[in-house]
Amino acid sequence: MARDIGLDVTAPKNECSDTNCPFHGTLPVRGQILGGRVVSSKMDKTAVVQREFTRWIPKYGKYEKKRSKIHAHNPPCIDAKEGDVVKIAECRPLSKTKKFVIIEVRKK
Repeated sequence: MARDIGLDVTAPKNECSDTNCPFHGTLPVRGQILGGRVVSSKMDKTAVVQREFTRWIPKYGKYEKKRSKIHAHNPPCIDAKEGDVVKIAECRPLSKTKKFVIIEVRKK
């Protein structure tokens, strides 16, 4: 049975024994909630999520498109693949570069 993480997301149907899973482990989530597309899932339990956003440039009076890549923990119960649109939430640092965890796959 998945525990409630305090966010409006659907819990995964699969069970896992990962301690860094917010639903079946003890990892608390807090802070930012972002969305993006998985561009790489080749690492073990890690996915690279690319988010696209626009930024206002006052000097030119225009918006510019920007991108950033975020490394996120990919629990075995969620198991997001390349091309999936996901929702990620901030958590405590899991490694040098991982400070987010995937909490939901929006589109496969």
